[in-house]
Amino acid sequence: MSTQYVSSPIGTLKITSDSEVITGIESVSKKGTSHPDALTHDCADQLEAYFKGANTHFSVPMEAAGTPFQKSVWTAMSKIPFGTTKTYAEIARAIKKPKAVRAVGSACGKNPLLVTVPCHRVVASNGGLGGFSAGIKNKKLLLAHEQKAMA
Repeated sequence: MSTQYVSSPIGTLKITSDSEVITGIESVSKKGTSHPDALTHDCADQLEAYFKGANTHFSVPMEAAGTPFQKSVWTAMSKIPFGTTKTYAEIARAIKKPKAVRAVGSACGKNPLLVTVPCHRVVASNGGLGGFSAGIKNKKLLLAHEQKAMA
């Protein structure tokens, strides 16, 4: 397994890969020892471009471990266009599980591919931000960043 740590506006991100796909991007409190490969390096470059406003789509291959339900939620989140949001209820309807709004929220919270699978673009039906594994402050920052990049 390869690992690379990168600094970002939302803190340190740890990128992991199995050399074929990115398997995780998570927020961590401090950098560890990096053992990068070409894939984690490409992902780090794409994240850097995203935070500079020059990248709106991630093209590195990604695959995360999860239940079939979680994977369906993560796939639906991946289809939310840059700079826009969807509600938890809209995601539940998109995966044909309209009553599973709370389960969608739980799957969002377990998203192992932070930023690249944009759980930050999922908000509550009442307009609230809901939760975010890297903190609400960082969710606000990501949403504001995307709005600014769209302007």
